[in-house]
Amino acid sequence: MDLNELRQGINDIDKQIEELFIKRMDLCLSVADYKMKRGIQIFQKGREDEILDRVQGDMPDWLKGGGKVLFSTLMDISKTLQFRKVLMNKSSISSSRLSFGAADAAVPGISGSFSHFACRKFCEDFTPRFYNSFAEVFAAVENGETKFGVLPIVNSTAGSVGQTYELLRESDLKICGTVKLKISHCLAAKEGTRVEDIKEIWSHDQALMQCSEYITAHSLKPHRSENTSLAAKKVAESDGPFAAICSEECALNQGLAVLDRNVANADNNYTRFILISRETLIPEDANIISVSLALPHTSSSLYKLLTKFSAAGLNLLMIESRPIANTDFDVIFYLDFEGSLSSPQVADLLAELEYELSYFKFLGNYKETV
Repeated sequence: MDLNELRQGINDIDKQIEELFIKRMDLCLSVADYKMKRGIQIFQKGREDEILDRVQGDMPDWLKGGGKVLFSTLMDISKTLQFRKVLMNKSSISSSRLSFGAADAAVPGISGSFSHFACRKFCEDFTPRFYNSFAEVFAAVENGETKFGVLPIVNSTAGSVGQTYELLRESDLKICGTVKLKISHCLAAKEGTRVEDIKEIWSHDQALMQCSEYITAHSLKPHRSENTSLAAKKVAESDGPFAAICSEECALNQGLAVLDRNVANADNNYTRFILISRETLIPEDANIISVSLALPHTSSSLYKLLTKFSAAGLNLLMIESRPIANTDFDVIFYLDFEGSLSSPQVADLLAELEYELSYFKFLGNYKETV
C-alpha cells in the first residue's frame, strides 16, 4: 500500500468509530432512562471496572495501557451525559445581580496600599475601611461591617497568595469580581537615609519575593510585614536606618523619601485582586467561574476531572493545588474556567461535581475589570 491508501484506510476506520461512538452514547442514555424510571442506582463503579478488566484482557500487551485510557475516557464521557440527564437544573447555587455603587469595602493595610488602588479600580464610589490583616478583611465582610472586601490573590512574578486561598477555603464568602493591577515597587526610608546605610528592609511576603533580586544584590535582611503599606508605616515610626518596599504613594503618605524606583525583578509585574462578598453576586456579563474541590486518591482522578471540562466544551484558565494543613499531603484544587451560571453546560457540570465529589465549593462567577 502507498501512503494515500494507508490514510484512506484510517479515514474509513475513523468513520466507523464515529458511528459506533454515537451508538454507544445513545445506549448509555437509554440505560440512564431505564434506571431512572425504575429507581435503580444510575452509577455503578463495579460495571466500569468490569469493562476495563475485559478490555485489558482482550488487548495485546503493547496496547493495554492505551486501551484502558480509551475506554476510561469513553465511560467518563458517557457518565457526563448521564449526569446531565439526571441532574439537569438541579444546581444548588442561587445568586443575585451584582451592581456597583456607594458601599464600604474592607481593604488590608492603610491608604496607599496596592489593595487600596485595586479598591479604587473596582469602583470609585467605594469607601475603603482599612484592616491590618487579610483575616480581618474576611471577618469584616462575614460580620457585615462592610459589603465587600478587596484582597490580592495571584502575582505574575511571585505566584499565588496562599493566605487568600486558605481564607477562601475556610469561609463561605464568594468572589464577585477581579481586577489586574500593574505593581511598581519602590524603596522608601526616612529623609536623609542613604541606600548604602540600609541593612534591613520590611514588606509583605509577596513584595519581598517580587523584589528578591534587588534585596540580594544590596545584601538586605528582609522582614515580613502584614502589608506593604504597614511596612512603610513601621519604617516611618522607627529610629534606625531601615527601609520599606511599598508603593510610591504610600511612601509619600508616610513622609518617607523614595530612594529607588522599579525595584521588582520584572518590569511587567502584575497582581490580580479579588472582590469578595457574603452573597453570591454575579455581574450581568460574568464570564469566569472559580471553584475549589478535592479529588479521590485513585488512579487518573485528575485526568477524569479534566475530561468532564473537555466534554462540556469549557476552557480551563487556571488549575492549582494547595496542601491542606494538618493532613498527610492532602490537597485542594482551585480551578478557574470560562463560563456563566446562565449556561446549561456550566450548570450541569457544577451540579455533577457537587454530586460526585466529597468536597466541592463554588467560589464565584465574575468578570475581570481591566
